[in-house]
Amino acid sequence: MSEISINKRAAAIAEQMIADAEALGVEVKVLSNGAKVINAAGGGLKAGKLFAEVCMGGLGEVNFTTLDFGSFWLPGVSVSVEKPLVACMASQYAGWAIKVGKFFAMGSGPARALSCVEELYQKLSYKDESDVAVIALEVGAQRAAPLLEEVAEYIARKCGVSPDKLYILIAPTASVVGSVQIAARVVETGMHKMMELGFDIECITSGYGTCPIAPIAEDDLKAIGRTNDCVLYGGRAFYTVQAEDAEIERVIEQIPSSASRDYGKPFYELFQAYGGDFYKIDPFLFSPAEVLINNLASGKTYHAGGLNLKVLRGLLE
Repeated sequence: MSEISINKRAAAIAEQMIADAEALGVEVKVLSNGAKVINAAGGGLKAGKLFAEVCMGGLGEVNFTTLDFGSFWLPGVSVSVEKPLVACMASQYAGWAIKVGKFFAMGSGPARALSCVEELYQKLSYKDESDVAVIALEVGAQRAAPLLEEVAEYIARKCGVSPDKLYILIAPTASVVGSVQIAARVVETGMHKMMELGFDIECITSGYGTCPIAPIAEDDLKAIGRTNDCVLYGGRAFYTVQAEDAEIERVIEQIPSSASRDYGKPFYELFQAYGGDFYKIDPFLFSPAEVLINNLASGKTYHAGGLNLKVLRGLLE
């Protein structure tokens, strides 16, 4: 076990959100079993920043910036990540399929490193040890509300903590918080792609990225389209690694989203073209538009990919 507990770090941020709930525009509810639910659906940019930092287990920092694309601009996030294997893959990655009765949502955040129910943890060198657990769910409060007590009991049991030591953060995709926290996954998506390509992500020492914040759509499905477009066509990630140059050269051209057979269409159109079946989409599409890798061992920097201004411009139509 590591001396760094991402759940304890994230719980401190969650408590900050609870203490400043009114100013952040979030709602806090304590369930009968003691679990604390932070509903960030009505939150703004600051709530989105803290939500994203919770997802990274307190090992990432989110700031806001303006991304200038020449003839237009979009608000964006800049994300800096320490210990990216832990922050991104052991915590931020939405890999826990949580199913309780009719409730289903993908869980992200540090509670994953306590439950360790995913096969991914067989590949990672990190597991957490904590008496508190923090999970983030990309779901609206209305859909979650009827089963939250049962969901909380299930998550707490899998994490080995008491329900009154559990924090559940929720926000729908079609919200300011949803747009911010998904944009803040730009470093994580590149790391996941590298892992799928067989690159040793243990050698990644830090990560930095920028990504546009998607304008809010009228429903969650179209919001999924817009938020994915921001990462796939506007996301940029920079990694420092300690590796052999040959290993970087082997994967660099395959990391950006442009290496996918499904690259080029707005995500919502692509989703419709596959009949609404998410799993028919090429999984190698999900990565930043542009990637740079700086090898600390040799001093060389590798680059692949580029922005797709046509798709990004469509976000403003």
